[in-house]
Amino acid sequence: MKKRTEIRITGLGGQGVVLAGKILGKAGVYDEKHVVQTQSYGAEARGSAAKSEVIIADKKVGFPMVRKCDVLVAMSQTALDKHLKDLKEDGTLLIDENLVREVPKIRARVFKIPATKMAETELKSKIYANVVMLGALTKTTGIVSQQAVEKAITESVPDKTQENNIRGFRIGLELVKQ
Repeated sequence: MKKRTEIRITGLGGQGVVLAGKILGKAGVYDEKHVVQTQSYGAEARGSAAKSEVIIADKKVGFPMVRKCDVLVAMSQTALDKHLKDLKEDGTLLIDENLVREVPKIRARVFKIPATKMAETELKSKIYANVVMLGALTKTTGIVSQQAVEKAITESVPDKTQENNIRGFRIGLELVKQ
C-alpha cells in the first residue's frame, strides 16, 4: 500500500454511505493505520446527496481533506456525475451498476458492482447495499483487512442486523473477480 489513500464514498441519504465510511475508518484503525474520516449530507437527509471521506495512511495525516481521491464509490448516478471529476487518473471507481447507468470513458479501474440488487435478492433489503459495496472495495483495493472490516461492522451496527451486514460484506468480497 502506498503512504496515503484517499477514498470518497458517495450516494444518496439513506444508502448508508456515512456508515460505510465510518466502518472503513474503524477498520483502518484496527489495521494500525492512521485514519481521518469525515462526512456530509444534504439538509433533507434521505434522498439528498451524501458523502463520506476516509484517508488511510501509513503515517500521520497532515491535511485531513480529500482533494483528489484514489478510490471513488458511487452509489447513485447523481453522485457519480458530481464527484467523478475528483477521481485521480488511473484511480479506482466502484459503481452500483443498478443505480448508475452511464459511466463516461475515463482512465481508471472501473468495477460495476450489483450492490443494491444483491442486497435485495440475498438479504431481502436494499439497506445492506453499503456493506456489499464495502466488501467489493475491500477486495479491489486491499486497503484494509477482511478481519478488520468484520470487526468494525460488528461494532458499528445494531446486534439484530450484524449477521446480515457481515453476510452482505462477504457477498461483496465474492462479487469481485480479480
